[in-house]
Amino acid sequence: MKKPVIAIDGYSSTGKSSISKVIADKLGIIHLDTGALYRGITWYALENCSDKDGNINMDKLISKLNEIQLEFVNNEGELVLYVNNKNVSKEIRTHQVSDNVSLIAKQKEVREYLLQSQRSIAEKGGVIMDGRDIGTVVFPDADFKFFLTASIEERTKRRYNELLGLGIEADENQVKENLIERDKIDSEREIAPLKQAEDAIVIDNTHLTKKETIEKMLSYILNI
Repeated sequence: MKKPVIAIDGYSSTGKSSISKVIADKLGIIHLDTGALYRGITWYALENCSDKDGNINMDKLISKLNEIQLEFVNNEGELVLYVNNKNVSKEIRTHQVSDNVSLIAKQKEVREYLLQSQRSIAEKGGVIMDGRDIGTVVFPDADFKFFLTASIEERTKRRYNELLGLGIEADENQVKENLIERDKIDSEREIAPLKQAEDAIVIDNTHLTKKETIEKMLSYILNI
């Protein structure tokens, strides 16, 4: 029996990635964090395609896309992103990457570059993928589609605590402003905007714990 393809879309800091990892483990399927892929390309662009003021030269990045090797490596049970053989799991969570990732993600060439690699992974089933256009663009025929949302206050708190946990200095107001700006860019971009699929199951987890959110999603997947 073919294992399911599960698409999880939603706003930043709704727990998409961490929730996907747990569900993948419980179901014995692969989790692919598409947000990390876009962050990996953003990190590469900042390192290799930006001027002294930190502005990214988009034409230069697009010309170098084929030189970017993205790979998830299992590190003690956790999939860690490597960009050209460098572990960038911490680097891709910095403010600088967060401030630029939406700009990178709305580039047609970048999305096309990543689209085929994402689809090829899911051809045999048994994958859960989270992002912003998984159920609408990447896997429109996914077996299960979820859309996660939460209040901006709750998402700010989660993102702020995540940064502190990574040892990254953060200002709560700046975190909130960044989330609001990313919501706007992701929702309004012309190519593959953040959008709820018509047949997606919407879960507002503002007042749900991570465990409660996972249990609710599994109740749909396992039909219990």
